[in-house]
Amino acid sequence: MQLEIKKNYYTPEEYLELEDKAEFRNEYRDGEIFPMTGGTTNHNKISLNLAVFLKMALRGKKYEIYINDVRLWIPRYRQYTYPDVIVIAGQPVYTGTNSTTVMNPYLITEVLSKSTKNYDQGDKFLYYRSIPEFKEYILIDQYNYHVMQYVKTAEGQWLFTEIEGEAEILSLQTLDFQISLTDLYEQVNFADTDSES
Repeated sequence: MQLEIKKNYYTPEEYLELEDKAEFRNEYRDGEIFPMTGGTTNHNKISLNLAVFLKMALRGKKYEIYINDVRLWIPRYRQYTYPDVIVIAGQPVYTGTNSTTVMNPYLITEVLSKSTKNYDQGDKFLYYRSIPEFKEYILIDQYNYHVMQYVKTAEGQWLFTEIEGEAEILSLQTLDFQISLTDLYEQVNFADTDSES
């Protein structure tokens, strides 16, 4: 006998109340709640490597850097999500009464997994582009040396650059920052990715 699963819709307030009590993180997409897939060790290493290098390069400058657990609210599309790395220029703009959810990312990085890469490159990028402060989007493949970079021009167009190969360098266009792919992928073991999602 097949069970029929009822589809529930939640208000943003109901989601936040549930999320505060949840054991695992969930994203909110216009009324629906989606459990986040578990991160791999390689995914974690890449996010951490980037955040550490950014923190050192931007020390003393007016930028805030957040990793993994800071929630982002996208009002136009009624989305709550958890980007892998967020850079905010100046002070964070919070929504609600606490400091868990921000609204003004300047740069967002996502480390791609097999289960999320299409969403990260498609609809999620569409949602992110509705944020006025958002200027640069970095997508990092965790399975090989491959980075996709999108930069918003002064005219509001998004320019795409692809970086491939261990010897290459990622140069951010909106910040004074460069990182070699060797440093970005430090300690990543590509042999471990065959069975990961």
